Amino acid sequence: MKKTMKKLVTFTLAALTATTIALPTAFAQDDVPFVGISMPTQSAERWIADGNFLVEQLDELGYESSLQYGEDNVSNQVAQIENMITLGVDYLVIASIDGSALTEVLKQAGEQGITVIAYDRLLMNTEHVDYYVTFDNFQVGVIGATYIEEALGLQDGNGPFNIELFGGSPDDNNAVINFEGVMSVFQQYFDNGQLVVPSGQTEFNQIATLRWDGSTAQSRMDNLLSANYTDQKLDAVLSPYDPISLGVISSLKGIGYGSEEQPLPVITGQDATVAGLQSIIKGEQTQTIFKNTQELGIITAGMIKALEAGEEVEVNDTETYDNGSKVVPTYMAEPISIDINNFYEILIEQTGYYTPEDLGIEAR
Repeated sequence: MKKTMKKLVTFTLAALTATTIALPTAFAQDDVPFVGISMPTQSAERWIADGNFLVEQLDELGYESSLQYGEDNVSNQVAQIENMITLGVDYLVIASIDGSALTEVLKQAGEQGITVIAYDRLLMNTEHVDYYVTFDNFQVGVIGATYIEEALGLQDGNGPFNIELFGGSPDDNNAVINFEGVMSVFQQYFDNGQLVVPSGQTEFNQIATLRWDGSTAQSRMDNLLSANYTDQKLDAVLSPYDPISLGVISSLKGIGYGSEEQPLPVITGQDATVAGLQSIIKGEQTQTIFKNTQELGIITAGMIKALEAGEEVEVNDTETYDNGSKVVPTYMAEPISIDINNFYEILIEQTGYYTPEDLGIEAR
């Protein structure tokens, strides 16, 4: 087990740092593992749930932790991580705002012998990341694209259909891998003309949505509709995230989609948020992808427990995630496609991730 005596001699510096921004100021007990948890934002419900659940898992193991949110400001996240290092954390669990913006602070962590676990967002261009815990991000893209493939009957030769593509944030490596999964399914249909993109925007840098922001997506959808859909209909939208999907839906409803005469297109999503699921229940968003983030918390806490015991850390991928400096040992959990037909069984009955009350529906 790592020693944490250094926490006691850094109090003054830590206290001074903490006056500039909301930063951790508590110290862990000697010989008790101290884990710094850096999450990107509280503006998305999943990161709040992820952070709280991971703290619970660490508490059950008797470990100390400090949970901080960068609120989508890279400078905030850097300052918070620096302060965690000053406080003497033994482990850092980081879901980055910008996976390429933390190289210097991670170097500091490496120099202090701190184990770094990248949490659901790969930390790029650094040797100072030890493990990565995530979902199969390529498969996430495949699942969304396959849902559209099946809904439109593309394998049966149906088409042509008009589709528009949305991507995640360009500073999130997951978004790039998601898009690669999407294209692995769609490229053949673009090539043979069954899928048509009237906007012509099929490259990741054209469809990316900074910070996965729903209002940014809505604005882009407004522009796509006014420029390309005055005399033709939209059949499908590949969206990589529920708030993006909801922004797209708002834009579509603004020009008359969602009526019996002009139904909404097939619209995918990701993260199975409450708002996204409620939209599916209302018959607007078509599909989302459930990533049981509690699995990530259990896996992450398990990694730390194994390290504390001097045991081998369980990973299931040692080839996929090259961050530009190294291939990071990874544990990938499996995502699940969710729509109106299976949401209740999987999210309420099987996993208990939500209750009927959470979604504003009656129990079955």
